[in-house]
Amino acid sequence: MIVSVMQPTYLPWLGYFDLIDSSDTFVFLDDVKLEKSDWHVRNRIKGASGELMLTCAVATPNGRMEAKINTTEFAKGHPWRKKHLKSIEACYRKAPFFNELFPKLSAYYLASDRMRLGQFNIGLIKLLSEYMSISSQFITASELVGIAGVKDQRLVSICQNLKTTHYLSPIGAKAYIEQHQPGGQLAENGIDVFYQNFEHPHYQQLFGDFISHLGVIDCLFNLGPEKTLTLIRQAHKPAIHYHDISKL
Repeated sequence: MIVSVMQPTYLPWLGYFDLIDSSDTFVFLDDVKLEKSDWHVRNRIKGASGELMLTCAVATPNGRMEAKINTTEFAKGHPWRKKHLKSIEACYRKAPFFNELFPKLSAYYLASDRMRLGQFNIGLIKLLSEYMSISSQFITASELVGIAGVKDQRLVSICQNLKTTHYLSPIGAKAYIEQHQPGGQLAENGIDVFYQNFEHPHYQQLFGDFISHLGVIDCLFNLGPEKTLTLIRQAHKPAIHYHDISKL
């Protein structure tokens, strides 16, 4: 069983869904601290004037650094949901799949007023995965029993809980996994580590020159769910074993 672990971000990019699609089980790491100015609360779309950043309004009375993703609440009374929907509509109303996808997003956003950040992001990622017919199993880390440690030791704990010896990591985690030894604590505990290998593809967008690494909805509005998933799978390259990662 191939397991991947990622924090639930807001409107993730194509590579996030490649990681989901490449995994048998995908774990949302939702019980970790929310960092300042991160992708848990913001992402980019594309409009007539270029890229546009959408940022969720969250309430952090004790300071952002003290909040966890799964316990962070949205700012009460802030109209960010309607603002985001208005921006999305303005950017993509002429896109080929607007009439198919936008009602799904609108219904989800407008029904989410009682959700916390983690629950909202996880639900949105699941909605978009289902829209693309990605069939991986989803698990939420905060619902697992006995998970301990930080960084790669926490990943070890999750893998042991799920009884897997095959971990697929986003390439961005290489720095802390490989910091002290090849494969880190995962390899030391008998878990084979592979790193995602994804080359961001180009595709037809509205409004001029291509902009890379936007939220996945940019591709979905322009290409639709079937072609977006095909594009993701074409951009997917064989994962890199930790023994070979230093050669890159």
